Amino acid sequence: MNSSVHMTSAEPLSAIAQPCSDEVFDAWKRDVVQRTEQVLERALPASNITPARLHEAMRFAVLGGGKRTRPLLCHAAGIAVGADTQALTVVAAALEMMHVYSLVHDDLPAMDNDDLRRGQPTVHVKYDEATAILVGDALQAQAFITLRDSSIPTDCQARLMGELATAVGSCGMAGGQMIDLASVGIELNRTQLEQMHRMKTGALIQASVRMGALCAENASFDLQALDRYSARIGLAFQVVDDILDATMDTATLGKTAGKDARDHKPTYVSIMGLHPARQLAQQLVAQAHQSLEPVGAAATWLHGLADLIIKRVR
Repeated sequence: MNSSVHMTSAEPLSAIAQPCSDEVFDAWKRDVVQRTEQVLERALPASNITPARLHEAMRFAVLGGGKRTRPLLCHAAGIAVGADTQALTVVAAALEMMHVYSLVHDDLPAMDNDDLRRGQPTVHVKYDEATAILVGDALQAQAFITLRDSSIPTDCQARLMGELATAVGSCGMAGGQMIDLASVGIELNRTQLEQMHRMKTGALIQASVRMGALCAENASFDLQALDRYSARIGLAFQVVDDILDATMDTATLGKTAGKDARDHKPTYVSIMGLHPARQLAQQLVAQAHQSLEPVGAAATWLHGLADLIIKRVR
């Protein structure tokens, strides 16, 4: 495996986001996803490197599809504040590795015990539980290795690593998962549910936006506005996931549908009902749009991603 990640020098479809059609937005998304997957392909250890089974399973988990929402958010925020495209693509890949690690562990029998992810067998089903645990551990480490081996300046690397570590630690994603496990069969109120999801789902979404922005050399942008945006879409993303789990089938979702209700897990649908949950998602997305007013016209891709979240339940 190469000791560093080298990026292509091609420019993105738009260096500064402008009002655009669905076709232009879709083309931008494809461009970002392609760039991200190219870096993931290079940054992950090859499947013939010892231990081959672990590396094969890592590549299976990461390269098997997905919406790449966090890389898209990273790029959208970075573009809004003028960040370097090459840096954004490396950071996006590290974020996706960290996200996939969380999915692999989340699917384990000791956690959510799911056998389907992205329309494919989960890692512990295709391989075994021990391999899945090690895949998650290795992907978490690989995310930091990817940042370290990049050409991003070392002071920026340190900030980015700090953001990522905080997002996935005990006061972020891992802590949210702990609350989630402890909440099975328990009635949470909306405030408690929101706290859980701000940690479990929202922390890495917020880090994706912040890390994209922190790639910019110019520190004059409004990071608080981006934080408000990411907090709202992080919650909206979870509300939409709860709605889809209650209304879609397994083939459409690519993971087991209706599992939250069967496992007696508290969700926005179980607490509020389906129609109020839809209204809440729409309200959160509207608030996300409002949060971007200080960012101005350069936030077009961020606006588009907020709309994309709510379109999933329209």
